[in-house]
Amino acid sequence: MSNLTLYRFTLSGHSHRAELFTSLLKLDVNMVDVALQNGAQKQTDFLKMNIFGQVPVLKHNDDIINDSNAILLYLAQKFDANRTWYPEDITVQAHIQRWLSVAAGLVASGPCSARLVTVFGAELDHQNAINIAHTLFKTLDAYLQNREYLVGTQPTIADIANFSYIAHAPEGGVSLEQYPNILRWLSNVRKLDGFIAMPETKAGLLA
Repeated sequence: MSNLTLYRFTLSGHSHRAELFTSLLKLDVNMVDVALQNGAQKQTDFLKMNIFGQVPVLKHNDDIINDSNAILLYLAQKFDANRTWYPEDITVQAHIQRWLSVAAGLVASGPCSARLVTVFGAELDHQNAINIAHTLFKTLDAYLQNREYLVGTQPTIADIANFSYIAHAPEGGVSLEQYPNILRWLSNVRKLDGFIAMPETKAGLLA
């Protein structure tokens, strides 16, 4: 029996970040599906693990870690003996942290929010989310012009934190066709040993 348990929702990009990274690390993890549609995340037992009632939640022995980016940091420092996913170099860590902030900021308010509208019917400004996504993608595509990954020459948790919602942006009505460098970067992540995909939904441009 594994001492790692991940509480997830399979259509959540935040959950996928954590699940993808456990797969890349070749970790044995118990997956527990949280029925968000039934309000399971607001039940007392779940709120004891995460006061905000959000997935994912990682339980490792007596440690309970909330927030997808926090989970990435925890796993990288706990289980990556070679420290390739979150190197010990402070400057590299600072660059990775910047991209974790992008994932929690512009990615969340752009492609993530656009997808929340089309997939889950969230009452958000869809056009504004699309506009934010395209503004971000123009900057990101230029940044990736001569880069294989977001930080340095090897994949890091920066790539994992940003991958899921950008890869599924078309489900939110945001086309990636005009961003060849982003498409190349997404392909690089998909080629990683241990990669697992998030289920696709027939929404937005895929409907």
